[in-house]
Amino acid sequence: MATKLPEPPKVGMVSLGCPKNLVDSERILTKLRSDGYQLSGDYSGADVVLVNTCGFLDSAKEESLEAIGEAIAENGRVIVTGCMGKEAETIRTRFPDVLAVTGAHQYEEVVGAVHTAAPMPPSAYLNLVPESGLKLTPRHYSYLKISEGCNHRCSFCIIPSLRGDLVSRRPDAILREAEKLVAAGTKELLVISQDTSAYGIDIRKEPRMWKDREVVPHMTDLARELGRIAPWVRLHYVYPYPHVDSVIPLMAEGLVLPYLDIPFQHASRSVLKAMRRPANEAKVLERIKGWREICPDIAIRSTFVVGFPGETADDFEYLMDWLDEAQLDRVGAFRFEPVEGAAANDLPGAVPEEVKEERYARLMEKTAAISAAKLQAKVGRTLDVILDAVDEEGGATGRSTADAPEIDGEVFLRDAGHLSQGDIVAIEIEDADEHDLYGVPVGQADRIV
Repeated sequence: MATKLPEPPKVGMVSLGCPKNLVDSERILTKLRSDGYQLSGDYSGADVVLVNTCGFLDSAKEESLEAIGEAIAENGRVIVTGCMGKEAETIRTRFPDVLAVTGAHQYEEVVGAVHTAAPMPPSAYLNLVPESGLKLTPRHYSYLKISEGCNHRCSFCIIPSLRGDLVSRRPDAILREAEKLVAAGTKELLVISQDTSAYGIDIRKEPRMWKDREVVPHMTDLARELGRIAPWVRLHYVYPYPHVDSVIPLMAEGLVLPYLDIPFQHASRSVLKAMRRPANEAKVLERIKGWREICPDIAIRSTFVVGFPGETADDFEYLMDWLDEAQLDRVGAFRFEPVEGAAANDLPGAVPEEVKEERYARLMEKTAAISAAKLQAKVGRTLDVILDAVDEEGGATGRSTADAPEIDGEVFLRDAGHLSQGDIVAIEIEDADEHDLYGVPVGQADRIV
């Protein structure tokens, strides 16, 4: 007579914040799944719920606290992890019923808390996990974290106090993970860290063997090797160190996508100094020009902070003029807000909220116009596009090499019903607006819509 085995516990996950947090969530779930736990897509079916929090801004902290509150209200059995883990007292004061609180990338601690809160039945069989691990993104793209922490001490940022100083992963371990992800269906690797350009400076004298060659732990060497593994490799969070120049030829060769995500934050020297950021904005403009000469199709995205303490009207106008000169492809902006524990909170010259709003609106209007002109120039061209979704009516949504998922624009297609998610196809661009492109697969442009 067959014996009915008890059901293993189910774990739910709420993952907030940046892609680095998402990677942490994937690692936690992969370990729990390998331990035999099942996953739940809703509160009601979970024996315990994990909330992976973000603590970068006060608004992000409040969103995290709201998520914890919702999880407690809907489920009642909640474990908190992530960047807000350093504020355990705040969390427990507001939510005394929380089962456990752990910090960022403390994988063993959070997994141990799950084992305590929802122990595995002694007779449950373990379920096999794919060699690539569990993912919270679609099958065709994956985030690849190459390091933890950051050595910078920007006055507006508390990341080092949350995640510590830079700790780089071994290059062979990164390449092995990349190979597994590609074998499991990944077409696009999105390289992430707090500072991708700084990768390897803590282990620079520790090259590792990969296949039949030695790989130095350096951004350029790692990017070259990743380009030999995955069809698309996209670099995020690149600090503009001089050695970034050596990555541009890899983009021109097609080994790495012609895309750089560089958080410039501002252009005014006085504001950059107050931010504790490099203040060589003129040289940056020269470098951007040089990058475009080597790789004309390079897309540069960046983020800027408006209303930073001490930012004058002249500082902001300088930034606007700098943007006219830089002609960045993708731009995001934030209104400055104090973050508990950040040095910027003590700076003089607070900018009134209404001035922040006005500057934010002007910056976004300018960058939208720049984006619209750049996208309009792509009409009539043929671009490679990776498909994120194909609908039943024959339409599809994808991204060009200039578009990262979730944060940049999209390419909307017609006559694409014969294609599949994850396909990388040549698309003839027919139209554009401020942020998105519209096109049709090559060879079908003459079909009647």
